[in-house]
Amino acid sequence: MDKHLLDILVDPITKGPLIYDKKNQELLSRASRLAYPIRDGIPVMLPEEARELSNEEIENL
Repeated sequence: MDKHLLDILVDPITKGPLIYDKKNQELLSRASRLAYPIRDGIPVMLPEEARELSNEEIENL
């Protein structure tokens, strides 16, 4: 994931920061409790494509 791109991307719902999860290839939003997938190196920033984060995942961010 390009560091510059990560610096400018925000959660489309809350406009808050995202956390890059390299292992799972996702961008995580603590505020909206969503994980946006990265497919073929491209972040998919659509809420309908994101998965909900569990309470445990939120605590570990």
